[in-house]
Amino acid sequence: MNSPDSTAHNCAIIDQFTRQAQDFAASAELHADEVLELIVDAAALDSRHRAIDLACGPGSVACALAKRASSVIGLDATPAMLAQAQARAGSMNLANIEWKEGSIYATPYAGGSFDAVTCRFAFHHLEDPSKAFAEMVRLAAPGGRVVLCDGIASDDPEKARAFNAMERRRDPSTVAFRTFGYLRQLFIESGLGEPHVHMFQVPYLAADLVKASFPEGEDRSGLLALIEASVENDALGMGARLSAEGVRIAFRSVVLSAVKLG
Repeated sequence: MNSPDSTAHNCAIIDQFTRQAQDFAASAELHADEVLELIVDAAALDSRHRAIDLACGPGSVACALAKRASSVIGLDATPAMLAQAQARAGSMNLANIEWKEGSIYATPYAGGSFDAVTCRFAFHHLEDPSKAFAEMVRLAAPGGRVVLCDGIASDDPEKARAFNAMERRRDPSTVAFRTFGYLRQLFIESGLGEPHVHMFQVPYLAADLVKASFPEGEDRSGLLALIEASVENDALGMGARLSAEGVRIAFRSVVLSAVKLG
């Protein structure tokens, strides 16, 4: 089924994540157990429950959910990511996961099919996040949980603008990191009410982040210089600081969750 994203943007997503798939799957920063546990705990699953992880990428969240749930579906638009996910599940001997290629906006499952619906680090790639969130809510059964995780932009408009300009340069499939207030409002406007919130950070050595990226024009040196320049006044809102190893930064991130009551 078609997503409301433009064809050009869909191509950018598939191009970026095909090239990133192997390194993305191996990223210790993105797949650390303590980060996965935030999502698994928010999903509150046990062996009676079914879950779906949308935009599942290399499958780390889906695999973590599968250790608790009866069954899990991991859905993603990029075949290369699904191949990494399947390999991860195989290495962990997890037989209760199904991998599915498809759109986050229109999945082939009936409403209320899942006890937990999760999505991590994908909404900043979406041109229509409210439609994707509506699909998450539709898929959740009454009493089920909706769990959304993403990086967030600063509440300072100028820092948010600069951060998103840098991120679109670093990864052209990025649309925009939204503010915490924007993501919170998705829950409230959908009728889920005030979400439970857990803030955290994903730290990086700037040089490592840039090395693993595929920026516009392959200009890694220019990208690194831009990030390093933010040490002076935290222009990107990433808490940039100089260390013995180089400039360190952090993506401010959040897990929001709520129970679907009806």
